[in-house]
Amino acid sequence: MFPNRFLFLVATLLLCGACERSAQENALLPEPVAVREYPGSFKIHEPLSLWIDAPDSIARPLAGYLRTTPIECVREERKRHAAKNYLHLVLSKGDSLPESPEGYVLAIRPAGITVRSRGEAGLFYGLQTLLQLHAQYGDRIPAQKITDYPRFAWRGLHLDVSRNFFDAEFVKKQLRMMASLKLNRLHWHLTDGAGWRLAIDAYPRLTEEAAWRVGKTWQEWRRGGSRYARRGDPEASGGYYTKEQVRDVLALADSLHITVVPEIEMPGHSEEVLTVYPELSCSGEPGTSGEFCLGNEQTYVFLERVFSEVLELFPSEFIHIGGDEASSRAWMACPKCRALMEREGLKTPAELQAYAVHRIGRFLEAHGRRLVGWDEILDGSIPADAVVMSWRGEEGGRRAAAAGHDVVMTPGSYCYFDGYQDNPMTQPQAFTGYLPLSKVYSYDPAPEQMAGRDRVLGVQANLWTEYIPTPEQAEYMLYPRAFALAEVAWSPQKSRDYDEFRTRALIYTERAREAGYNAFDLESEEGERPESLEPVEHLAVGCPVSYATPWHRSYPADGVATLTDGQRGPWSYGERWQGFLNSDVDVTVDLGAVKPIREVAADFMQWYSAWVWLPARVEIEVSADGETFRSLGVIGNDYPQEEERPEYRTFAWKGSDEARYVRYHAVSNGRVGGWLFTDEIIIR
Repeated sequence: MFPNRFLFLVATLLLCGACERSAQENALLPEPVAVREYPGSFKIHEPLSLWIDAPDSIARPLAGYLRTTPIECVREERKRHAAKNYLHLVLSKGDSLPESPEGYVLAIRPAGITVRSRGEAGLFYGLQTLLQLHAQYGDRIPAQKITDYPRFAWRGLHLDVSRNFFDAEFVKKQLRMMASLKLNRLHWHLTDGAGWRLAIDAYPRLTEEAAWRVGKTWQEWRRGGSRYARRGDPEASGGYYTKEQVRDVLALADSLHITVVPEIEMPGHSEEVLTVYPELSCSGEPGTSGEFCLGNEQTYVFLERVFSEVLELFPSEFIHIGGDEASSRAWMACPKCRALMEREGLKTPAELQAYAVHRIGRFLEAHGRRLVGWDEILDGSIPADAVVMSWRGEEGGRRAAAAGHDVVMTPGSYCYFDGYQDNPMTQPQAFTGYLPLSKVYSYDPAPEQMAGRDRVLGVQANLWTEYIPTPEQAEYMLYPRAFALAEVAWSPQKSRDYDEFRTRALIYTERAREAGYNAFDLESEEGERPESLEPVEHLAVGCPVSYATPWHRSYPADGVATLTDGQRGPWSYGERWQGFLNSDVDVTVDLGAVKPIREVAADFMQWYSAWVWLPARVEIEVSADGETFRSLGVIGNDYPQEEERPEYRTFAWKGSDEARYVRYHAVSNGRVGGWLFTDEIIIR
């Protein structure tokens, strides 16, 4: 049984039979750089005569790979290939070929098919395109010449298996889909506070205890006090990968020209390690911190032993060390950390973390590897050859690139697939944010005006799994958005057209679903919040608003004009919604004159995961002079504060009255750190 066979379930579903069609109707994904039509078509008379002009170390894997595909071939050993009904793969340095070893030229003529490339990966990707054409056209493929090469070298997909564990077969299934999309980096997030997922011989307690917890899902674990368990305990939930399982995954990835980049978190996000090895924390007590003690020499002994075993397993040049969201509170209270800072002349927590990053960076460099870290590593000095993953927006990546560091762009607003892809009130529970297919597709990781844009290695989609407990939901969140990311990563920016892409994405989504992937049903997509698509007319449009409580500087929307500009907010609170932190919303609208009114309304939302709540109640008052106000009514809220599903609600009074001044007072539920968001005070 060939391990790649499942991949080609994606490619064998024929969508249009064997009808002859124009090459311009190709439904390829990602879209190739250039397509030139030839007259006629190639009719496959199986088996094809296969000739591979390449060293045996390259030819043998390609021939074996083809045996797993729907295209039947018989390999010819003679020097000259057949005159017709052939598939000819040529490794070449010809001037007409793309410079990238991942690029290729696929020529389909009535007599046969030729794929040429400078590299083995290019031949492989040429075959991926051929397989998509075969899936679309069947045994009669329009004659054409496709010249193709990637825009970026790093075309990545990140999978978090700490928050919720997914077995090795699931990982391999996603590798197969990645290969069909020409994605070439799997960022495997193997460790975090919710569970350690990799066998380490030097520290067996990591998989005996730190890989197991009480609570089947991340949410249950957190609600239950974030308790860990031992393997075999009745309440234990979790898992890890044995080294043999990792080698199996890596072997498949290698055959699919995918590099697996492991991530071992440090210095933060390490609660699971410090629970079973508390001597590596600043307090020496379990459950007190998620940060390693950076003043403790044993921390570096532990990390170097762990990374040594990681390097033995993973051939990747790139090794991810995390580096994000570390708290300095324990370090600043720790005698060992303070002593190290004094000894090394370190003045700030950022410099202390930079010291630790440099130590691990030197260790990796001595073993021929490169450190990759989230953009927090920029807060201190970083190793010269470190790669920065920009997730907190694009600023970190732009700053790193301008300073001469290699960068992978993965900003949350475009690349975090744990957000909702459609109406949040109808979708499975997700984390936060609204990221539809169209927005993923709109992303340009390296615009022309960007300083240092040549240092952008590529782009990556991230799937964090706090709210994704099952393999089915993980696939639902990945596809079809990974299709858009693949085209962002591969195809030229200037050729991208969303409407045309969506047509191809619908086809590929159906193929994926038929092949056993639980992809989101793109055809039934509702899209953006309807209220946000058209301006709303009402009495208060353009009227001044006075604020008794100020909006928060992080979410100003359009400032003082926001609540009466006739514009409603979309699904995401990050756009067009005005945010209020730890306070009520207390505003007064001046209509300019006493006018009859019959409705006063405003919308709010609840996103539990983002600490955004509906108001506890809304009080509406009116006045003719701005001095003496009388109540129109109080609107209550019966939506549970602990409900994690997003909710959008209108809090409105309706009746018959008259007023010049309308006071709208939304009362916070009082939770420290809680937000209220509203978009428009509508008065009719």
